[in-house]
Amino acid sequence: MRRARVDNSAAAALRAMACLLMAACAPVWGAVISVGPGMALADAVAAAAPGDTVRVLGGRHPGHLLINKPLTLEGVGKPVISAGGSGDAVRITASGVTLTGFVVRDSGADLTAQNAGIYVAPGAHRVTVADCDIIYNLFGIWLERSDDARLLRNLVVGRPDLQSAARGNGIQVYNTRGVQVIGNRISHARDGIYVDVSRDALFRGNEIHHVRYGTHYMNTNHSTWEGNKVHDNRGGLALMEVRNLVVRRNQAWRNADHGIMLRTIQDSVIEDNVVAGNGRGLFIYDAEYNVVRRNLVVGNQTGVHLSAGSSNNAVDGNDFIGNQEQVRFVAARDTEWGRSAGNYWSNYSGWDQDGDGVGDFPYEANDLVDRLAWQYPLMQLLSASPALRTLRYAARQFPVLRAPSVVDRRPRMQPQHPDWRDWNAKFSR
Repeated sequence: MRRARVDNSAAAALRAMACLLMAACAPVWGAVISVGPGMALADAVAAAAPGDTVRVLGGRHPGHLLINKPLTLEGVGKPVISAGGSGDAVRITASGVTLTGFVVRDSGADLTAQNAGIYVAPGAHRVTVADCDIIYNLFGIWLERSDDARLLRNLVVGRPDLQSAARGNGIQVYNTRGVQVIGNRISHARDGIYVDVSRDALFRGNEIHHVRYGTHYMNTNHSTWEGNKVHDNRGGLALMEVRNLVVRRNQAWRNADHGIMLRTIQDSVIEDNVVAGNGRGLFIYDAEYNVVRRNLVVGNQTGVHLSAGSSNNAVDGNDFIGNQEQVRFVAARDTEWGRSAGNYWSNYSGWDQDGDGVGDFPYEANDLVDRLAWQYPLMQLLSASPALRTLRYAARQFPVLRAPSVVDRRPRMQPQHPDWRDWNAKFSR
């Protein structure tokens, strides 16, 4: 009996210690402060303790709101925070802030001061901005040296009344790590998403239209662009001075210049994208050691513009369909594509006698006729004429007339994208 009492005492002590540990590790829930219409939001934020939730029940509130402690600001019924045309509507200087469910609008228009709807100051980490309408601001969201931020499902509309050069960017990401920009809709800014000197970022499911560049992306490595839509811009995805990117399942259509620009990019994977009805589908410049596979390049003025030594890339399993000019190639020697799985070329004029699904002779993107068409664009009106077909055949027989080209030695006879016709209808609307 004595031993049992000792054991029971030890067990009780262990249980007490466990309870203390659980209490120490349990989250501390802050108070909920309600702000109704006509009440001062700034006063409620100033009075709140770190960890509190400020719940704002509608109404219109003046901007220049400073959040300098970890708080959750939760809008109910989309309350409005308006800067009245000067400064920032909301400025966040603390880590651990969440802002959700507001209309944030009417920042100043001073590019030098970087006026923004929501300005996240350097050192404010783990900030979340979600489900907000951020409209009529110079910059929508400005993020600088703010790690692990989450920008989710926001509507960002810039200043359509200003010339493009006088606008700010929809979302500005500078010198950050681990940002996630997911499900946002952005329009009428200078550039939709501007990213520089960052890493380990995720951009997924955003839609960007009526801006200069859908994305203006530089010096940001080890990141992912996935499932974004960029259309009706001057340029779509502009990815520059980068390495170790994954660029997959994006759609870029009806952009005046390019669908996807890959400029000075290495060690990256570009796969399963659609570029349709753009000036240039893919603009590949100074790009090496990348994998470009299973993309649909359809109905562009130029399917691929390839230049500046863009070689040593694995380009396989893509469909190049109905582009006015399949490849514009600027180089001194051939570049071989389709080494492991050939590409489909809608203007391939060869045949498949053995029925293996692969053309019996190589596809060459640039020949004498292509070069003449670059010099004399009106020649494209005669592209299907017997005379040009004969000239193209003769150029292949006499190597002295041959120009350096993209060569695909295993051209496929059928495309892999059965829905390619649907894209013709989409970008022509």
